[in-house]
Amino acid sequence: MLEVKNLEVAYGALTALHGVSLTIQPGEMVALVGPNGAGKSTLLKTIAGLLVPRAGAILWEGKRLNAVPPQRIVERGVALVPEGRRLFARMTVRENLELGAFTRRAQTERRAQIERVHAIFPRLFEREGQLAGSLSGGEQQMLALGRALMGLPRLLLLDEPSLGLAPRIVESIFSVLAELHRDGMSLFVVEQNVHAVLHLARRAYILEGGTIVGEGEGQKLLQDDHVRAAYLGPLARGATS
Repeated sequence: MLEVKNLEVAYGALTALHGVSLTIQPGEMVALVGPNGAGKSTLLKTIAGLLVPRAGAILWEGKRLNAVPPQRIVERGVALVPEGRRLFARMTVRENLELGAFTRRAQTERRAQIERVHAIFPRLFEREGQLAGSLSGGEQQMLALGRALMGLPRLLLLDEPSLGLAPRIVESIFSVLAELHRDGMSLFVVEQNVHAVLHLARRAYILEGGTIVGEGEGQKLLQDDHVRAAYLGPLARGATS
């Protein structure tokens, strides 16, 4: 479905990604974990068309996405939920959702998709006329995810969906991701909550210093010594004490 081959991305003279390769199969949930500054957000932005790679290839169903404009990538079925939500703060919840259905394909199903988003996130229906900037952090994350769903994606790219949220809201967001996965949607999730995302994802990649340094099944990586030492810390020690 998605294949990244030997990808290199640079910011001027600074190379952010070095020869990154990975795959995501239809209906798969894949996690990407690594330290701050490893290049995780850069990778998602490049797949979404917001950055142009210096070398390598991004293939979507066998066709190159390199240099394809972001709106065309959304039309092909790939949507990004960015870190920090990136909502239109002075527009209402309803207006933000409607903007997510800007492609021709999504326009024909806009009403049905709004009803679907309201069913997934009833609170957005309650806040429909409220300005997006006045929502709580959890509500804003729901809106960012709902806006992406309005575009009828087949692959969701999620950048730190739990960042800054209370544990109860994080649990709710992860429950929604699990439900979307069960319904057949593919997800590629960058997440700081390594323990939670490795429990949820079938497979995962480890990105450090702009390079893939490990991969495997999520549950097996939870037992990997490097992952436990680098990313689980007190959780790992608590499990063995």
